[in-house]
Amino acid sequence: MGRLFAIEIIYRGIFQKTLARNISRAIVLAAHKEGKPGISFGRYGDSPERNGIPAKSFAIVATDDVTLEEGMAKYEPKDVDITICVDDTLAKGVESWAWYGLQPVNKLLKPGGTLIVTSRLEADPIIAMCHRKETPYEMAILKAIPSFSGLWVYKDDHTDVRILGAIAKILPDLFSLKSVQAAITDEWHDAVKVTSAARAYEKLTTVTVKPTQGNPEVPFKFDLPKWHEMGEGIVIPSIPAGHKMEDPGTHATGGYKPDRNPTFKKFSTRTMRPVVDFDTCIKCTLCWLQCPDSCFDVTPEGLYDANMEACCGCGVCEAVCPVPNCVTMVNESSFHDNASQWVAWRKDKTNYKGWVQEKIKGHGERSHGFRYLGQYEEQVPEMLDIATKG
Repeated sequence: MGRLFAIEIIYRGIFQKTLARNISRAIVLAAHKEGKPGISFGRYGDSPERNGIPAKSFAIVATDDVTLEEGMAKYEPKDVDITICVDDTLAKGVESWAWYGLQPVNKLLKPGGTLIVTSRLEADPIIAMCHRKETPYEMAILKAIPSFSGLWVYKDDHTDVRILGAIAKILPDLFSLKSVQAAITDEWHDAVKVTSAARAYEKLTTVTVKPTQGNPEVPFKFDLPKWHEMGEGIVIPSIPAGHKMEDPGTHATGGYKPDRNPTFKKFSTRTMRPVVDFDTCIKCTLCWLQCPDSCFDVTPEGLYDANMEACCGCGVCEAVCPVPNCVTMVNESSFHDNASQWVAWRKDKTNYKGWVQEKIKGHGERSHGFRYLGQYEEQVPEMLDIATKG
């Protein structure tokens, strides 16, 4: 048997579908330039894909046809040489309907394999988001703005070809930069894209992530019932109606907190989360009424606390709130847990106020969502400047 190469691309459903497809396809085309057979394919547990839900594409390449057939016989690779994470907030973990819990972004990486993350952050904050791994691995940060666009609108900002250049640097046994450039020329007929790939190749550096580094928490998971544990098909267990909330200081109870699905969480779908300034809330109820996932809990004093395990980060609450800066969407990479904001406010209002001001400072625009015609075209020049100049 020869050598089998496996690369996974983790992306957000719909928003980065075309980007992931371009990368996985081009990996195989570049390998073909060196006589290596390969195949690229998507992997998703539900159909169709949902907005923001983590999904995967794979590229499998081998040194010969027999080895490729052996690799293709698996539903998906059990270990990979490179994991590509095209949105840095996915470094917190990957949860789709196919995986039954939260899968660490580095789970499939071979010992010494490389995690490529597109981000404007440095390595340390991204390492802090990743769950710890028992064996060391490499991390490479490709300086880039997360390339969100959509199924029907593609933001051609060179993220795809820059990642190809990075792969040539990290895994030269797979293909060379020359082969990457030849594949880009054949596929896109664009000399600037060839230059972008070369710049990424030249500028890319990696850092070693040790087993003692990263998020020490055990990822959320659950086991599906065995066939002999399942009840009669006509009996469907319901979710309880809910209960009152308890004030952490006074222990007074009131308001309403609905019970939610204990196994399906939505926090891995979001790239941004709402930060609520309870001191300015006028209790208008609009966030609670308009939230498409019913993720707001009603507190004893009639405020609204976004449940961070149920929140998908859509931003509707920010859009409907009539009070400036009462609800502000902030990039998910700024947070390290899903703790209740209301509980933090009740425990120490002064410190919470400072926390809010720090989080919303320079929060920027929404990271995804096709909001007006020409939005993505406006965002491309900044990314191209990074791509061509390094």
